[in-house]
Amino acid sequence: MNERGLLDLIISLLPDLKLTERITLLQTFNSADDLFIQSKFDIQSLLNREIKTFWDLSELHEKAGSIDTTCRMRSINWVSWADEKYPPLLREIYDPPAVLFYRGALPNPEKSLLGMVGTRKPSPQAAEQAYKIAGNIGRAGISVVSGLALGIDAMCHRGNLIGGAPGYAVLGSGVDEVYPSANRPLAQRILDSGGALISEYHPGTRPFKSNFPARNRIIAALSRGLLIVEAPKKSGALITANFALEQGKDLWVASSGAQEGSFDRGGTVKLVNDGAEVINSACDVLEKWNMGEAPDKSGVSLAGGNRGELISSMADFLKIEM
Repeated sequence: MNERGLLDLIISLLPDLKLTERITLLQTFNSADDLFIQSKFDIQSLLNREIKTFWDLSELHEKAGSIDTTCRMRSINWVSWADEKYPPLLREIYDPPAVLFYRGALPNPEKSLLGMVGTRKPSPQAAEQAYKIAGNIGRAGISVVSGLALGIDAMCHRGNLIGGAPGYAVLGSGVDEVYPSANRPLAQRILDSGGALISEYHPGTRPFKSNFPARNRIIAALSRGLLIVEAPKKSGALITANFALEQGKDLWVASSGAQEGSFDRGGTVKLVNDGAEVINSACDVLEKWNMGEAPDKSGVSLAGGNRGELISSMADFLKIEM
């Protein structure tokens, strides 16, 4: 690990800093030594506020080295906001992570990603539509980014993979702490596809509840547009929708989540009532992006062996996710 990398990891570990303040430090200093020679007063002047937490920089130096060793042992890569390889769309948001950890390969910045999220307890109709849209988007060469949660997220990942696109999952834990455990095989399929597991959290970080709202801004940031398939009024998917709106992204609702019914679709119904457009199929997305027609123009199901994969995924959904 070079001096720049050491600095970036140490800054990501500094306690009680806002994300924007971490970026300020990344922009100001070029090495760990540059940071270490600063007094507390110097840092307070730079950030224009009092720092009440004591920083033991020697301890943080040691911890950064330990994280780097863990990453190398577990095939985890990381990229800093200061690195040119950092995802450009993520760099543009108000509060980007100072450091991004990932297993696999980050998405090609020249290609559009479709964010797809929804409830962990969807209706069978919404689960099937999520799978079909993601699959046909994949057949058109577009990858889906989602959160690897049970329910809609998992169906989107599965459909997109069978469509032949590399998958991308943003976690609310370290990339070595895949959650939920039921989706660990799915996480491996994402890696095998040439995609990535992505997180702003250091390796070993457990999936604390408070981590998930923050990770949703990364899903929105990596996406050109966001499709909310089905969501109740109190849903993490709606947090993702708010981030997408703040970031100026396309925001859509799937037709299965747009109608009142026996399942709780209050969140997606409200989005539609507030003006969100309704998506029926992958071809709707591609037409809005001026990218031609999707393979599902006729409205048929995924064909051939893919139908068997859908049946298998739905069986897993009914058994594990309801």
